Amino acid sequence: MDSVIVIGGGLGGFTVVQQLRGRGFAGAIAVVDPEGLPYDRPPLSKEFLAGGIDAEQLHFVEPHWFAERHVDVYAAAATAVDLPDPADDDGRAAVTLSDGGRLFADRVVFATGGRARTLPIPGGDLDSLFVLRTRADAEALRSGLRPGTRLALIGAGLIGAEAASAARGFGAEVTLIEPVDPPLVPAIGRELAERLHAMHTEAGIRVVTAAPVAIRASAGEHSIEFADGTVVSADVVLVGIGIEPETALAEAAGLDVDGGVLTDAGQRTSHPRVWAVGDCARPRYDDGTLGRRAEHWENAMHAGTAAAAAMLGQEPPAPTAPWFWSDRYGVHVEGVGDMSAGETTVTRADASGRVQAAFRLAPAGDGQRVVGAAAIDGGVAVRVARRLIDRGIAADPARLADSSVPYKQLLK
Repeated sequence: MDSVIVIGGGLGGFTVVQQLRGRGFAGAIAVVDPEGLPYDRPPLSKEFLAGGIDAEQLHFVEPHWFAERHVDVYAAAATAVDLPDPADDDGRAAVTLSDGGRLFADRVVFATGGRARTLPIPGGDLDSLFVLRTRADAEALRSGLRPGTRLALIGAGLIGAEAASAARGFGAEVTLIEPVDPPLVPAIGRELAERLHAMHTEAGIRVVTAAPVAIRASAGEHSIEFADGTVVSADVVLVGIGIEPETALAEAAGLDVDGGVLTDAGQRTSHPRVWAVGDCARPRYDDGTLGRRAEHWENAMHAGTAAAAAMLGQEPPAPTAPWFWSDRYGVHVEGVGDMSAGETTVTRADASGRVQAAFRLAPAGDGQRVVGAAAIDGGVAVRVARRLIDRGIAADPARLADSSVPYKQLLK
């Protein structure tokens, strides 16, 4: 292997580059992304939207990092990927760019991420609706937020909740539209989901528990219609209902795609010289069954590390329980593992009696083990839970719930 092209400048793509150089690869590396230098996405709905950090602070590293490590960054989109015959040991892939250029390499990494889902209703594809996937999206949304701005947020998942919190900081009048009450139960459990969802009302946000059936726009105003005849009027509308993996380029190149670019444990695709990482990738296990895509920051970093190791013939890191975090209204939320698995949930309260942590348990032999956990301002709880999950340590439900037992004692 003497050259690698990475298509995509998010965390997954950047981690591949960082790991290749860190693991001793001295060949040519090119990064292709229309936004240029790789940058971090999670702050877009948090500190960056709120104005707490600027665009330069989003970058993973200083611009000179790439030049010093002889990594070429192309601020263009990849429009086509032509792959060599897998049996041709000397064949090279060709990547065509939106500026007309072509790049050649013997390895390609797809780190193309995902695109925002569109509401499947009349008006759901209006150009005036905002989404939040890129730096430009966040800048455009922020420019419309000021005291009195009527903002409607459709979707109360992680991004929607974070954007609602940031918008209130600008003095905007926020309406949060979400048909599920409370949202995020599969991610953090019902007890914590109810506490978090209540924070919206406490922050002065109007919550509408229903699904819109149409959106109309006229003279700069949006009317969001519901089945019962209710109408929500808004100056600005942000749609945050999840993403679809960006797989068109990979599919056109002939890779196996099914709800994501299919990969093995080393992030290898169906072509022996192509890898895929991050939101665009979906695991395919040795028995042919398909896993779920994990749209979290740490998963992208782990996948990038695994891909770099596999390309160099090195052992990929052992998988760990998936972890995520979110910030809103001055609190920090973390989750690890799978809160939708298992059979029972055990909670632990904080000093004020509010639920602070939740642990999801599944039977294991004669006892039980933790398969998921989440906490509000409880990072230690989640870190301990992660060790319990990764090590398969038996858990005592009574001790998990007992706030007098230090979390670290649960490991003994």
